[in-house]
Amino acid sequence: MSNHAIASGTKPATAVSLGRGLDLRSPVLLASGTVSYGEELSRLCDLSKIGGIVTKAISLEPRTGNPPQRIAETPSGMVNAIGLANVGLERFIADKVPFLQKLDTAVIVNIAGRSIDDYLAVVSRLDTVEGLDGYEINLSCPNVKGECMIMGVSREATFEIVSELRKVTRRHLMIKLTPNVTSISSIALAAEEAGADSVSLINTLVGMAVDYRSRKPLIRNVTGGLSGPAIKPVALAKVWEVHNAASIPVVGMGGIAGFEDAMEFLLVGAGAIQIGTMNFVYPDIGQRVAEAMENWFSAPGAPLYGDYVGSLIVQ
Repeated sequence: MSNHAIASGTKPATAVSLGRGLDLRSPVLLASGTVSYGEELSRLCDLSKIGGIVTKAISLEPRTGNPPQRIAETPSGMVNAIGLANVGLERFIADKVPFLQKLDTAVIVNIAGRSIDDYLAVVSRLDTVEGLDGYEINLSCPNVKGECMIMGVSREATFEIVSELRKVTRRHLMIKLTPNVTSISSIALAAEEAGADSVSLINTLVGMAVDYRSRKPLIRNVTGGLSGPAIKPVALAKVWEVHNAASIPVVGMGGIAGFEDAMEFLLVGAGAIQIGTMNFVYPDIGQRVAEAMENWFSAPGAPLYGDYVGSLIVQ
């Protein structure tokens, strides 16, 4: 039993279970890469009011990531090529986990790797650590050449890695999917068949930004991941597609900038949502969206949360 479990008798109207012990008091999660390891944001946002946080990606060894410049603002969004910079597995356990264990919210660790063996090593080691509620397996980073993106665009590779991970952990496995594929539902079904508990989507779209005066790209990597409100219509379409194909819960993300955006994702089939880029603009947005959703579903005559999810009326 997680130490972040919802106390009996206090179940909110928006409480949701994503399966295998991942029970959230709110469907609002904060997305990996936008909240670091939670400590900095905790001074600006009451994390006990949201469903949980997804940590910055953790890899077996520390990574410095791509050289700067690695973030550029674009119309209604941004392009980034951070390159999965992180402190590495052992320093994460020693320096970051003690804070995470004290949080009164769910903690999901995002995991990235260069090979199946990397993913297995990280998950196996983290499985010995208390106070973690699940793993988001990053098979879809678009700005690290020749690594997780290769796995995330292949149905066979996705099935293989999820099958192997399922053997080494009883914790919740959430598989993060890329939209940069021919059929995202095919990848989602492969993850489901291999034992995934949920899928999260969408990761960023491949994008670029350039300066016509200097004739140079705005980020050193040339291309990177496009996020922010600009990608919301794509994200909604992908969530709808996967919701109608797979049976496991879908965690939707991509351009959520407020309450109404979050509700749209629920409507097209997301059982929970993640807020990413907008954390940089409004550090307390997760708390505000969570409270607005709870108020809406608690109002007289409001539908039950579970009945609303996926209830889009298509003529």
